[in-house]
Amino acid sequence: MPFAMTNPCKRMRRFAMHVSALAAMLAMAVSAGALKQQTGMPRAQKHESRHEIDQLEDAWRDAAMKSNITKMEGLLADDYLAITPSGTLQTKEQTLDNLRAGRTKFTTLDISDRKVRFYGTTALVTSVAEVQGSNGDGDLAGSYRYTRVYVRNAAGAWKIVSFEASRIREPGDRR
Repeated sequence: MPFAMTNPCKRMRRFAMHVSALAAMLAMAVSAGALKQQTGMPRAQKHESRHEIDQLEDAWRDAAMKSNITKMEGLLADDYLAITPSGTLQTKEQTLDNLRAGRTKFTTLDISDRKVRFYGTTALVTSVAEVQGSNGDGDLAGSYRYTRVYVRNAAGAWKIVSFEASRIREPGDRR
């Protein structure tokens, strides 16, 4: 009976306080989990992995500039999938075929603002690329922001599994 006589507004405030406290604890737990994912790798291993990814990014750039099919084939995972700046999907074989046939050709590929983050056996790279070149869709000249995803395979080698590039537009640009 004493419970039934309690002020309903007081019960609602108490309920809201409990919900707020629960939401705060949940947010802290999620944040701690995300932080652990990023920093869970020992510092020395993270430094070594960062060095490996930087070298692979440089190797990718070199292979793209020189249309080096053999090198590019070794960098890409068999299930590699790219999303081109025009929004089309491109498999590993399509990427290699475009390089081989000269449909994708770079004359300039300057990379800056590289950031590498690790999530267990996955590395996420974001960068800015100043590009001069062409592909099957036409001229590629411009600035692009891209994301490349690497996964460490069972043999311990990093392979590129995904790539996406977006043209950086100036405010007011329509295309």
